[in-house]
Amino acid sequence: MMKYCLIMLFTFAAVTLAAQPERGEIRSGNRAYSKGNLERAEIDYRRALEQNPGSVHAIYNLGNVLHKRGNSAEAEKLVTAIKDSLPDAGVAPKVFHNLGNYALDQKKYSEAVEYYKSSLRLNPDDDETRSNLAYAQKMLKNEQDKQQQNQDNKDNKDNKDDQNKDQQNQDNKDQNQDQDKKDQQQPPPSITPQAAQQMLQAIQNKERETQEKVNKEKAKVLQGRQKEKNW
Repeated sequence: MMKYCLIMLFTFAAVTLAAQPERGEIRSGNRAYSKGNLERAEIDYRRALEQNPGSVHAIYNLGNVLHKRGNSAEAEKLVTAIKDSLPDAGVAPKVFHNLGNYALDQKKYSEAVEYYKSSLRLNPDDDETRSNLAYAQKMLKNEQDKQQQNQDNKDNKDNKDDQNKDQQNQDNKDQNQDQDKKDQQQPPPSITPQAAQQMLQAIQNKERETQEKVNKEKAKVLQGRQKEKNW
């Protein structure tokens, strides 16, 4: 993996700290950082910010420490707040360079590319920033290619599912049509003359039984009426 560079603001801080109340904490943090004591450096820079919450030097240096300690998200949030209000134009390219590093560390490749471009607009001769930009652009392209491939696979799957569904519907339709044709082509069941005569005789017997029941009911009704008249 390509190594990207962090540029601390120690020179800038040392030149302009004379009239600032937080200068002692910032210098203490710088010494701790130079010795590799990142925890102590973070404490000193945070103390500097307690004395002067708007200290560009403390914010910038704290962002670098947070990044080295694996907290690039907080570093980016912290330093972004000062990127448009830097008192020294010479520091701006370094600020954007480091913001690119913070974004790159979070795999926010699109943002990293824009930060590095902003840095190069201010300092076109910075080879380290140019190298980091090339790396960020490569990672961004890989990410976009992967997203496009995933989208293509999804589209192909959706199209295949739709085709399978359409084919299944067509198969069901064809099957139903074939069954209808078979039903239409199938001749009615045949019966023997003897069986037909038996069926007819059974129907006639049923009708005769029904008529006899009706006649009996009529006779009962008639008898009932005659008794009522006699009474």
